[in-house]
Amino acid sequence: MYINRDLESVLASVLQGNKVLVLYGSRQTGKTTIVEHLLSSPDISKDGVVELSGDIISDRSLLAHETMTPEKAKSILGEAKTLFVDEAQKILDIGLTLKIIHDRLPDTRVVATGSSSFSLSEELGEPLTGRMEAYVLPALSFGELARCANPVTERNMLETRLVYGSYPDIVVAPSDQRRRRALKSLCSAYLFKDVLKWESLKNSDRLGRLAKALALQLGNEVSYNELGETCGMDNETVLEYVDRLEKAFVVFRLPAYSRNLRRELKKSKKIYFHDTGIRNALIGNFLPLDSRTDAGHLFENYLISERMKNNALRERDVQSYFWRTKGSESREIDYVEESAEKGLAAYEFKWNPQKAKRDTVPKAFAEAYPEASWTCISRDNYVDFVTGGI
Repeated sequence: MYINRDLESVLASVLQGNKVLVLYGSRQTGKTTIVEHLLSSPDISKDGVVELSGDIISDRSLLAHETMTPEKAKSILGEAKTLFVDEAQKILDIGLTLKIIHDRLPDTRVVATGSSSFSLSEELGEPLTGRMEAYVLPALSFGELARCANPVTERNMLETRLVYGSYPDIVVAPSDQRRRRALKSLCSAYLFKDVLKWESLKNSDRLGRLAKALALQLGNEVSYNELGETCGMDNETVLEYVDRLEKAFVVFRLPAYSRNLRRELKKSKKIYFHDTGIRNALIGNFLPLDSRTDAGHLFENYLISERMKNNALRERDVQSYFWRTKGSESREIDYVEESAEKGLAAYEFKWNPQKAKRDTVPKAFAEAYPEASWTCISRDNYVDFVTGGI
């Protein structure tokens, strides 16, 4: 089953231009599927498409930069007008190869996909400066899933999304048992293939402990010192591992918002997972929400991740934060956005709708930022939040 993606129209317009199209994203988000779908359109397929993959040794050799010439590029393409390189990050100096093809064969449409931004961007960034347009394809969004079925059906799937996440293979799996099996496999691929193969990261046990520690601290401020003590690492190593996990689309950091109050946190960060299913797989917890104590944190993670997907897919210029004051009577707001479009907007998340009705904006925040809006998000109105309506 093919699920239409929000990025399709944007990618299709890039394919009509003269830039190299680069599509990043973690494993199994559907990068190959969406590109093959776009390249199968009659106006592109009629001119021929050559598809090569960094997973295939002979294809890696074929695209080797040291032997690439305009003549060789022409022989690879034949009469075809489109070159699609999948898993491009596995091909040494692929950026230089694609630069030759782009510059010497200007009528050729070039597309590259890769699962790890920190590898692919380093390979492509400098050689293709000014020659490429890059996008990130996340796991499926609420809007995409709602279009595939309908909004009511997808709304009723909230608990399943919080427990198992929104990766395409997980979404279409016919049973929870199959979802669990697929998530465990995907989780292993995330950590031990996409991250550990970089030369400075050799200890899979420590990385696994760090990822699990981050999963257990979901929704809380992160102390790199405490993480280091828990996982047997120094601060520098913890920071490097977190950076790699972030660049591999496993986690993302949310900084603290601070502008007015001396008691506001300034340098703290929270770390969330791009997908709650991956988080649950790391700690081996797929229990239903009414049997667990972290439902609120899962809801919070899901909402922030979905909101950031929506912002990115719609290219909204938004800065995202959380807010908290220091001290014994500290107050917190789960999510704060600052943008030219909406100004300063604060959001509190409550899994229990009854608690949401009783919640009020923290007095310290209201006094420091009287211009800011404040909204409490619960299961009753979360759809409007994740789709950018409020």
